[in-house]
Amino acid sequence: MDNHTITDMSLVVALDRSGKLPGDIEIFAREIVRDGKEECPRLVYFQGGPGSPAPRPARIGGWINWALDHYRLVLLDERGTGSSHPLEATVVLERGEPAAQADFLACFRADAMVADAEELRRELQGDTPWHVLGQSYGGFINTSYLSLAPEGLASVMITAGLPSVSEHAEETYRRTWRKLEERHAALDPFPRMQERLWDLAVHVDTHEEYLPGGERLTPRRLRMLGIDLGRSTGPAHLHFLTEDPYLRLTGERRLSDRFLTQVEAALSYRTNPMYGIMHETIYAGTAPGATNWAAHRIREEFPQFAIPGTPASPYATEREARDAGASFRMSGEHVFPWQITDDPALAPMAEAANILASRADFASLYRPEVLAENEVPTAAWVYWDDMFVPADLSLATAAQIRGAQPILTNDYHHDGLGVDGPKLLERMHEVNARALAAK
Repeated sequence: MDNHTITDMSLVVALDRSGKLPGDIEIFAREIVRDGKEECPRLVYFQGGPGSPAPRPARIGGWINWALDHYRLVLLDERGTGSSHPLEATVVLERGEPAAQADFLACFRADAMVADAEELRRELQGDTPWHVLGQSYGGFINTSYLSLAPEGLASVMITAGLPSVSEHAEETYRRTWRKLEERHAALDPFPRMQERLWDLAVHVDTHEEYLPGGERLTPRRLRMLGIDLGRSTGPAHLHFLTEDPYLRLTGERRLSDRFLTQVEAALSYRTNPMYGIMHETIYAGTAPGATNWAAHRIREEFPQFAIPGTPASPYATEREARDAGASFRMSGEHVFPWQITDDPALAPMAEAANILASRADFASLYRPEVLAENEVPTAAWVYWDDMFVPADLSLATAAQIRGAQPILTNDYHHDGLGVDGPKLLERMHEVNARALAAK
């Protein structure tokens, strides 16, 4: 890459630092240094997810371009992602019975990722602390980092990723279902959007349509396209996706291969199975009790999101709901037990996922007493309209982290870093620089 030096690195670490499970895994990271910036401090980027690898920037732009003017950038594949022992069904299944699979998966939470990062830091720069940036779940990891190894941090920047450090997953999901209801209003400007969505739901309810990977497209799976509403361009994307989904074959309407391929790309976790299997474990241990498929259970508190044909819905079929004039409502960043069995990429791990959901002995990923005495400059963007990470819980967490500076705005949705990254990083950099100068 012109004007940059790229260094790939790997580090062998213990799978389970408690010693219960033997074996090692390999962690991968890539450092990018702009010419003339060799003496800058390191900034480690933690990606959202869980399960998403670090960016592979074929072309430098956006927030990465800004970062390279100020830091040596370390793009770390968190364990279970990218080139860091990626979690796919074949990898998980080779562990044996579902209980053993669940024990293995439990080694891929944020506390282990923090420990991996600390080993890498010491390998690269000894005792010198470094700077970190986390987007979404990456911010959850950074909050764990502040709790578990603050001595490794010079400063922290977070976008859309301050988690609750005290509430049960249920409280997060109550807020996300409410925010999702508000976000549906963004579909109103698109002509006939409700009609098109209902038409699709009735069609897949009464016709067998299959995604390219072999999964039948059902109304409940169709509704999961609503996760796109959490992104700034999501409503427009859903409009374009659904504007012309049909072909007419021998007088019968069928969904086009183009549409089905696009839907599978949006719904399948084939390229990121860790997200589906591990998603609710990111909230586990924060409060007593298992997560127990919290998003699925809390859905029942919001009848407008009930799927026709289920006990929570007054309608027996999609057609009946449509004809009664019900509003079509999709789900968001929610994972459901039936989704695991519906998605061919996740189905082999369904029993292990149920074990994780019922597990009540996960340790908390956060230490409130450490956060209360925090001395690491911490700046965090909080988006009031964020559909995935509730703003009020983020602000409550910021109040529990000594010296943390939340920056509240309603200018962005969850993808603010991708939309306006240089501006967001410049602001956080300034906030943390002032705090460092005052120490």
